[in-house]
Amino acid sequence: MGDAAAPTRDAIEAVWRIESARLLGGLVRLVRDVDRAEDLAQEALVAALERWPESGIPDNPGAWLMTTARHRAVDEGRRRAMMRAKHGEIERTADAWATLDDEAIDAPTGDDVLRLVLVACHPVLSKESRAALTLRLVAGLTTSEIARAFLTTEPTIAQRIVRAKRTLAEAKVPFEVPTGAELRARIPQTLEVLYLLFNEGYAATAGEEVLRHDLCEEAMRLGRILVALVPHEAEAHGLLALMELQASRSRARVGPLGEPVLLADQDRATWDRLLVNRGLAALARAETLARPLGPYALQAAIAACHAVATRFEDTDWRRIVALYDALVESTGSPVVELNRAVAVAMAFGPAEGLAIVDDLADEPALRDYHLVRAVRADLLARLGRGAEARAAFEAAAAMTSNARERELLLSRAARCHDDASS
Repeated sequence: MGDAAAPTRDAIEAVWRIESARLLGGLVRLVRDVDRAEDLAQEALVAALERWPESGIPDNPGAWLMTTARHRAVDEGRRRAMMRAKHGEIERTADAWATLDDEAIDAPTGDDVLRLVLVACHPVLSKESRAALTLRLVAGLTTSEIARAFLTTEPTIAQRIVRAKRTLAEAKVPFEVPTGAELRARIPQTLEVLYLLFNEGYAATAGEEVLRHDLCEEAMRLGRILVALVPHEAEAHGLLALMELQASRSRARVGPLGEPVLLADQDRATWDRLLVNRGLAALARAETLARPLGPYALQAAIAACHAVATRFEDTDWRRIVALYDALVESTGSPVVELNRAVAVAMAFGPAEGLAIVDDLADEPALRDYHLVRAVRADLLARLGRGAEARAAFEAAAAMTSNARERELLLSRAARCHDDASS
């Protein structure tokens, strides 16, 4: 495939990012096997890479991919049935698949992506396996990207994914959307993976982009579907509020050259007021359903403090610290404690925040987390300790896999050098 085909390859990659989760969800529903569904999806992608550079991208690329994968599944089913000489099975398989024409593929017969999330969140799986499998199947993340999201190693994540697929197969988990008590029991796990999915879109762990809008949009879309399914679940509303309030800043978070823009430097006039209003309404709903607030609603309340401040200087940092106090008590998360340190620094001064960050330095979960160094560097710079800040920014840059974030950290390190020289 020559250089002339490069634009088509780029377009195919874009299509794949948009369609892969829906494709995989539909295939899991049809073949009832996660591994086989992944194989069929990859085979359809290979076929697209072979044919579309010559024929052009079809008008409905998602339907094309599904049709291609379905035909391969039919052929495979026929071959297997032929080997077993079960002619009746051949006819049943062919008839069942033949009813799934292109129109049926596009029909709203339930949400295949949400079904995929709920299957991956089955209680037969461990908490870690549920999240890793969902990020792999729904977000399409690589093993290394998931490892960074979990602050762990690639072999660990690979083992979790393999073990999760095997467990689902051995338990003969039905590939259907649960109802009633079974659905309610699966809500916490589902919220957790939607949260991880959104976060990967909002702050991509790797690649050339600061944001992955497709992941943010998909997480919010699934969140809205979930809220409709369980309207009395406070944390479902809390998570939706959090995602919408965070996503409202998306346009302001990236500069004209794709560089990340810090919160203090963002043009708040570009924040999406529709998403802000929707997020505040979802938060209000969560607050009417539960007291005290759960972790997602607490984070949404923190995001709301930013959303209602017309200027960075107007932010109610003391309220944010109080909300983080509750969140730390609720979660015990060292990452939340790191975020609290930033709020403490804004409310009470950088020295107070730096003391918290230094106490977190030996946390095993944060040892390879670049944002610990980035936060520490920022606080050192604000305290006028330029040389130390420069070294910390450079250390953070060396640890991140996101190219844009690395550029920002290195530029901030260079400014520390300039400050120290002046």
